[in-house]
Amino acid sequence: MTPSSGNLVRVVYAAAALLTGAALAATLWQGVDQPGNALAFGAFIAVGELARWGALPGEREPAPLGAAGALAYALLGECAGRPTTHGVLQVVAVVVAAALAGAVPHVARESGPALGHVARRVLTVGFAAVCFQPLYNSGELERWVGHGAGYALFLLLLLVLTALCDAVLAAAMLRARTSYPYGPLLRDELRALLGIGSTVCATGAVMALAVAVAGLWALPVFCVPLLLAQLSFRRYAAVRTTYRQTIASLARATEIAGYTQPGHARRVAALSTAVGRELGLTGPDLTVLEYAALMHDIGQLSLVDPVPEGATATLPVAEQRRIALLGGAVVRQTGVPAAVAVVVEMQADPYREQPLPARIVRAVNAYDDLAGGSGGTAGGALSALEQLRLGTGRDYQPEVVESLARVLARGGLAPVPPG
Repeated sequence: MTPSSGNLVRVVYAAAALLTGAALAATLWQGVDQPGNALAFGAFIAVGELARWGALPGEREPAPLGAAGALAYALLGECAGRPTTHGVLQVVAVVVAAALAGAVPHVARESGPALGHVARRVLTVGFAAVCFQPLYNSGELERWVGHGAGYALFLLLLLVLTALCDAVLAAAMLRARTSYPYGPLLRDELRALLGIGSTVCATGAVMALAVAVAGLWALPVFCVPLLLAQLSFRRYAAVRTTYRQTIASLARATEIAGYTQPGHARRVAALSTAVGRELGLTGPDLTVLEYAALMHDIGQLSLVDPVPEGATATLPVAEQRRIALLGGAVVRQTGVPAAVAVVVEMQADPYREQPLPARIVRAVNAYDDLAGGSGGTAGGALSALEQLRLGTGRDYQPEVVESLARVLARGGLAPVPPG
């Protein structure tokens, strides 16, 4: 974590803590307005947090049910035709209490950044409540926009602003946890708004409108489809994880056969992914990069005599190209995306003819070979980087090498451990 990102996280935590303290103190002092509404929405949010599952590093934390319920309570102006009396501070207090109750099992299992998740939820819901509750409760919103198209446009604008606030905070928290560049992380979060993010925001608004007309019975009606959708997302994530594990197991064939050093493919994949994020790759491009990095040496299985220590970076260019083409042919038979095979096939080409993922994998693979893999020292790492810099005329893109150097510097030039 860099000093600037650490300061940002402390600011986020401090703001969430101040808002939470004020909300809890005011609610305890004044009592809970309309406790039935507060209990129903609190239970809804807690169930959503219990159903949340931890995200992989660098990915969005999935909790659509809890997020939709919290947003609905922040935008609630009526319940079964009767005006609500809760204000901004009670919204925050109920959301915090429910989120913490639902986060207890996750904290006990140490499965995810529960504290950062709750802090982000507090600030985004607080933002929505501040923009809606005072205007609605004072009657100003009705005088300004009425109950027709103007009211719908106001809710739409508020939802967009709330989603942007959440995306900015989510990217900042991921930046602090992973040290990846903020710009690509923010682009990932904004891209997610077009999918699950927009669904959550729309569901929260519709839920608030439904409760205003039908009362609290609308909550279980919305709970079931959201839980089913969350279950579907979880199964999709499990399938994707299994698929990645299958590719990683296939990549280990070269290690088991003695063609490459133990942990080489995993080290190259981890370091390539970090360099890719440093260079701004996101989403599917990162997936292609990771799979290609795991399988970049699979062409060595066709060799009669293994390359000493599996170090293809020291081979003649013609031999490197032959191994790369053989590897690409094998990859095309595994069912992975064709872009992965292209990256593997172009490993020995001049970097100006390669796509960016191929440039990254080639530089990182050469670094691991030249640095001595898991046994490399800091001096060996520096020597390997110097050799890469000397090869930037043809073999390695200078920007990739410098990005690799920055990633290694953040880790103290320590090689990725074998696995």
